[in-house]
Amino acid sequence: MAIAITETELYVLNLRRRMTFHFGNVHVTEGPQILVALSVDVDGSETQGLSMGALAPMWFHKNPEMTLDDGIEGMLEVFEATCEQANGMASQPTVFSLWNALFERVGSWAETTDHPALLWSYGVSLVEQALIDAFCRAKGTTFPHVVHKNTLGIELGSIYEELEGYEPTDLLPETPRQNIAIRHTVGLSDPLTSEDISAESRLDDGLPQSLSEYVEQQGVNHFKIKLAATSSDSGRLQRIHTLLEESSLDEYAFSLDANEQYESVAEFRQQWEKMQADPNLTTFLENLLYVEQPLPRDQAFSDETRSAFDAWAECPPVIIDESDDHLTSLLTALDCGYAGTSHKNCKGVIKGLVNRCLVERRRQTTDGTYLMSGEDLTTLGPVELQEDLAVMATFGMEHVERNGHHYYRGLDMFPDDVQNQILMNHGDLYHPHSNGFAALDIQNGQVRLDSVLEAPFGYDIDLDLSQFTTLDEWEIDSIYE
Repeated sequence: MAIAITETELYVLNLRRRMTFHFGNVHVTEGPQILVALSVDVDGSETQGLSMGALAPMWFHKNPEMTLDDGIEGMLEVFEATCEQANGMASQPTVFSLWNALFERVGSWAETTDHPALLWSYGVSLVEQALIDAFCRAKGTTFPHVVHKNTLGIELGSIYEELEGYEPTDLLPETPRQNIAIRHTVGLSDPLTSEDISAESRLDDGLPQSLSEYVEQQGVNHFKIKLAATSSDSGRLQRIHTLLEESSLDEYAFSLDANEQYESVAEFRQQWEKMQADPNLTTFLENLLYVEQPLPRDQAFSDETRSAFDAWAECPPVIIDESDDHLTSLLTALDCGYAGTSHKNCKGVIKGLVNRCLVERRRQTTDGTYLMSGEDLTTLGPVELQEDLAVMATFGMEHVERNGHHYYRGLDMFPDDVQNQILMNHGDLYHPHSNGFAALDIQNGQVRLDSVLEAPFGYDIDLDLSQFTTLDEWEIDSIYE
């Protein structure tokens, strides 16, 4: 088999958020998206593949002094360089070998820049996702099928030696999940109850706005709660606890996300033990799934961190996210005392698959807690969401963070023909909202994935790219209009 990328094209879409997303020291208001279109030659037949992702530079940098314009321009520089590297590559025998070669080439290019590894690997992941999409379409098959038959050519042992001799199907669930629970994001400035919403800030767009409204209208019972890493967290968590206990839910679970805001394990431990000692939080914390990325990425794997985790016998499960910026970051994290890592497609599909296999192998052969979570980078339809869900389902994730349905008004920012196709071909995942737009259909806290799993790589629509703005024609000032 011979696979080559013959052409790349970048598009930018200006999307309008309905609410500000506040996490860590970041307040996100604008929400442009990047769309990558590849032409891929698979054994002499050319096929198009697509991927999409958020232009969200503050998650990659966490630099409060960086302007949004500078951050976006840096991201676009990475994406253009990645496409240039992809266009100049020779054909490879497998998707895996092509991805691996591209990862090495872009990594070598990035060494001459100041772009963080988390960002340049995002550029590779966007091309990778579009490549997988094209391959599935060229072969007339689905993502779960190419994973279990390993027609992608994934060599697990080339990433982690302890996976030598294993195939993905040996360590992944036999069948993908047909439905998945939504772990609803609770941002730092999100209203918890209707009383938190002033008359001026109340949205009249037909969607829930407060946490209590999402619980009662959509039945969500899994949550991802952002931490401020200050004394204010205890009071806020107490309010959330009261809200959930007084709701119609029979049970619930949650994760906590600190987004790199604690300077050390000692600082995190001090606040955690104060919260554990608070009788108003005792019952609530029994529902904790794990804590995500409490430390800055430059401190996450230090000797001091390793020693502090070793000395903390009652430490809750802690996983990395922003520190997961190299192919073997998970192994480094496990060796340092973490319980695991997150998956989101922006960090790489194949990398995530290998990580999922490593976690499962450790579960089967080693005592201890080993976790892999499903997280979000404000993932939206009509392409990105379904591709991400196809991966999560194949990995066997029981729940996944989703916030695109919360911070955006469904798919009303897309042309009518796109929404109509979504409703026709993904009627189990989306439904027609009474206000006239396609919205994610969350029932009893879950979404159905039948149509996602039957599509080549999650989505089944014919996207007319002429409806979108090419990067050459796009101007950064347009996001503020």
